[in-house]
Amino acid sequence: MNDKFWLEIVTPKGSIFSGEVKSAQFPGSEGEFGVLPGHAGLITLLNAGIIEIIDAKNAKDIVAINWGYLKADEKKVSVLADGAIYVGGNSESSIAKSLNEAKELIESMGSESSAYIATIAKMENIARSK
Repeated sequence: MNDKFWLEIVTPKGSIFSGEVKSAQFPGSEGEFGVLPGHAGLITLLNAGIIEIIDAKNAKDIVAINWGYLKADEKKVSVLADGAIYVGGNSESSIAKSLNEAKELIESMGSESSAYIATIAKMENIARSK
């Protein structure tokens, strides 16, 4: 059994992430859920939030989305998002810039909601640990 699957995250503006990963966690419309290699077929709506990715080298990546759709099968997961920002970079300034862009993107959740506050806190903690 393969211990990885292919993940692609695309927006109308182009590809945000594409590569082999060990696992990923998504902000589903019914709550967060994880996907591992060999996942059963699934099509679902994604809410605004962050996608946590564990890549083939066990590094953690995050992508913020405002909403989208996910299609999963045993070997591939495809995410079509209305808007998405890869949060990362090679320097603190580039990480800070992408973090600010991601915050703006997910503000569609409404800055008063507890889900928005929890998402921002989670995103900042993950970005700091990179």
